[in-house]
Amino acid sequence: MMKTALIALALAAASFGALAQSTPAGLWKTIDDDGKTEKSLVRISESGGVFSAKVDKIFDPKTQDSRCDDCSDERKGQPVIGMTIIKNAKAGSDKEVFEGGEILDPNNGKTYKLRLKMLEGGRKLEVRGYIGPFFRNQQWIRVE
Repeated sequence: MMKTALIALALAAASFGALAQSTPAGLWKTIDDDGKTEKSLVRISESGGVFSAKVDKIFDPKTQDSRCDDCSDERKGQPVIGMTIIKNAKAGSDKEVFEGGEILDPNNGKTYKLRLKMLEGGRKLEVRGYIGPFFRNQQWIRVE
């Protein structure tokens, strides 16, 4: 009986882990466009099926105190650490794609349309910011 309960518990924990990997919610290490430079940690959270993200940490000690001086909304002049950089992303018809929101580049204060795509079973996230046909992709790595 105890063995059966332990097996059931292990299976439940494994399925929960797989479920947690099927959305972008969690902590991510951002990698610069060069594909090598670790830039920050960003925490994506979900509320009512809507995803948003805040900057948790900046790795470069020279930019840890940076502010979004070029932002044109309520984030103008605010510290980048703790700032919401992703708003209003929702699951698309493809369960591995989340879109409809926007992403802020705090380096230039510009916001872009957003598409998030789960890769490698949820271990990586392709983050695309775009305006019309022009886009930029980054691959983020799940930390937790």
